[in-house]
Amino acid sequence: QVQLVESGGGLVQAGGSLRLSCAASGRTFSIYVMGWFRQAPGKEREFVAAITWSGGSTHSADSVKGRFTISRANAKNTVYLQMNNLQPEDTAVYYCSARLPGPGDEYHYWGQGTQVTVSS
Repeated sequence: QVQLVESGGGLVQAGGSLRLSCAASGRTFSIYVMGWFRQAPGKEREFVAAITWSGGSTHSADSVKGRFTISRANAKNTVYLQMNNLQPEDTAVYYCSARLPGPGDEYHYWGQGTQVTVSS
């Protein structure tokens, strides 16, 4: 089992920045990829960014490229999402997730989420 705990959400004005953190515990050695997703009210959950746990390769959604950066600190079992130039459309609950090795792209573990609200 892997446990994930997010932190760092809050209220920020448009153009501002926030850094989300996700602390992983448990069987962290089994993690292949860590990802961030978000879900706005009335919308489906969408992919934001991902990073491989060992190699640090990253991938981001087009909507956040150039503004959001995903990174990791393996010694701390922590993944970060640096969010710059936030816009009202970035308002959502942000979830950290972990994917184990194997076929497909299903994420197996999820955090409880942290609210990000961007005011105009």
